[in-house]
Amino acid sequence: MNIELEKLIYTLNQHFKTTIISTEYQTTPLQGGTVGDVYLVTGTAETVDGEKLPYRLVLKIQKKWERYGDTDSWRREYDLYSSELGTTFSQALRWPKCYHAEFHPNGNEYYLWLEYIDGVSGLDLTSDMYEQAALELGRFQGKLYAEQPALLQSLTNLSHPDLMKNTYLHYRSWPVVYDYIRSQDCELTLHVRQMLIDIDEQADEIFARIEKLPLVLCHRDFWVTNLIYSNGKIALIDWDTSGWGYLGEDLASLIADEPDIDNMVEHYQRCIPAYYKGFSEYADESHISDHCIYEIILLVFGYRLIEGYLYTEAADEKSKYVQTLQKIYEMKAIPIMV
Repeated sequence: MNIELEKLIYTLNQHFKTTIISTEYQTTPLQGGTVGDVYLVTGTAETVDGEKLPYRLVLKIQKKWERYGDTDSWRREYDLYSSELGTTFSQALRWPKCYHAEFHPNGNEYYLWLEYIDGVSGLDLTSDMYEQAALELGRFQGKLYAEQPALLQSLTNLSHPDLMKNTYLHYRSWPVVYDYIRSQDCELTLHVRQMLIDIDEQADEIFARIEKLPLVLCHRDFWVTNLIYSNGKIALIDWDTSGWGYLGEDLASLIADEPDIDNMVEHYQRCIPAYYKGFSEYADESHISDHCIYEIILLVFGYRLIEGYLYTEAADEKSKYVQTLQKIYEMKAIPIMV
């Protein structure tokens, strides 16, 4: 990939806080897709004094696209990095520093030059790291909920509180998944099918309970691939879905979004108390008698797992979807005290 050297040098000036006069670089794709690309940019920069400084940066190129029910999400990360949201983070939970952000002249894509953080991520995270992520998330959301800093009101491009509900209703209206769990051809066990049918039948009552929970600033993609554990701290990437949501939404993603299946029930048992412990350090949650996280997991991921099961041909992948649904079923019987 070719990079404009002038912009790279400008970014390196911000990164090193000194004058860079030249650099060479290499790029390696970190991840990619139809709407954005992420690259690791490495090289050695030379200062005006002749010092040679090795570096690693992340370049994210985000293209315009439209998410169902959240039209401007594609540009949200740019908007948030351009705001004062970064001042609300702690050393224990933060996002990568942004050294430079700019829109392409065509207005349909933007570039973020970000800090590279080397650490543990994805399914390499341990149960202790899951628990710490839940604790720090609770602290972050509790502090903002309690203090209500003025900058929160200035964040105009945030997802709406009803995003979870509307996405669930959209899935439920899709005959492919809705009809499958009710059909004679469904290969899932009866108790798993009934678990999903029960959620559908109780959805109005469940959402009424969820909507009594505190409204907090959610990441809304708080799953293991977006978490980086480094030097005892948590870094959180990919903020394009973030917005106002209900207490516990992010925790549902941590536990159930492409999870560590073997330890999924343990994470449910450990992360919920840790999350509420962190939140209660700043905000009073004693009035909350029902955390609804089990229900949120099913509302957010139930039909998504059915979709994955139906559209995956590989037997081992199908098995993972079935196992995940079974683990969610097992969670219902586990009492969680918060």
